[in-house]
Amino acid sequence: MAVLSPSTLSPLLLNTNSEFGSPPSFPLLTFSSAPTTRSSSPLSVSYSKSENGLASEQKKILLERYGYDIDADEYFSHSSSKSKRRKEPLKRRGGKQVQDPPEDPKPPRTTHKLLQVLGGTARRVKLLSPKGMDVRPMMEVVKGAAFDILQAAGGCPAALRPGRWLDLYSGTGSVGIEALSRGCSEVHFVEMDPWVVSDVLRPNLEETGFLDASVIHTVRVEKFFERAEQFVGKCNSGPFDYISVTPPYTQVDYGVLMRQISESPLLGENTFIVVEYPLKTDMLDSCGNLVKITDRRFGRTLLAIYGPTWSQKKKR
Repeated sequence: MAVLSPSTLSPLLLNTNSEFGSPPSFPLLTFSSAPTTRSSSPLSVSYSKSENGLASEQKKILLERYGYDIDADEYFSHSSSKSKRRKEPLKRRGGKQVQDPPEDPKPPRTTHKLLQVLGGTARRVKLLSPKGMDVRPMMEVVKGAAFDILQAAGGCPAALRPGRWLDLYSGTGSVGIEALSRGCSEVHFVEMDPWVVSDVLRPNLEETGFLDASVIHTVRVEKFFERAEQFVGKCNSGPFDYISVTPPYTQVDYGVLMRQISESPLLGENTFIVVEYPLKTDMLDSCGNLVKITDRRFGRTLLAIYGPTWSQKKKR
């Protein structure tokens, strides 16, 4: 009887396929040498399951007979997969590594209609204002008192003396819109928040019909004062007749702000300034050539109005 022996292979290429009558009952293993790199192993092993199949333990035993270290391969495969995971940076607090919790996304900003125009051609028109404390409009009782004083000081209690108005920290634009409703010819709004300008201020101007008589400056008040000379020269219109200042209380130094206004070319000899400020704030008795006409308190809010000397006689 003739027996066929398997073909002779090199020591680095061994095939366990045999020419015997029945197919082998163990996995067929192929050892091959290939061009190696730094990241690949010099010896690669592949096995295929036979028709009858073997349990995992039998496979390990068979592979160990051929000198293949299974435990080392599993260890390095798991460790390499773990090392690929990106580790999040940890911060040290009190000597311990603490991971910051993920930040919750900010909820979308919404508006509601709680304000209204108090007098003039747009009286009782509802105005938009943001929900929350991001923007704090002037209270209606303070706004009504301010315009009553301005109308009396200007010599016309029934309406506002015509002129141009500068609304600093305008926010919703309720002060400037009130001025347009009561007789002002033009209002410049200065507001740095683009969302407030697009979703609150501009819709309020469209609702009241004063968009054509308005100019919106989306810039910080400090930058606006730095460009005041360029603004006056470009517009060729001179100083404003009215200036309203309603800033966020905790983010403004009133001494610096009033000095910027007094030294600005936007201020004229006959300009009126309306300032809303909180308690425990020292306000000067004058601002440039202007004198303080009135200083009233409304709860925790105070109102100061500066004007020319002749306006004191009109007010009396």
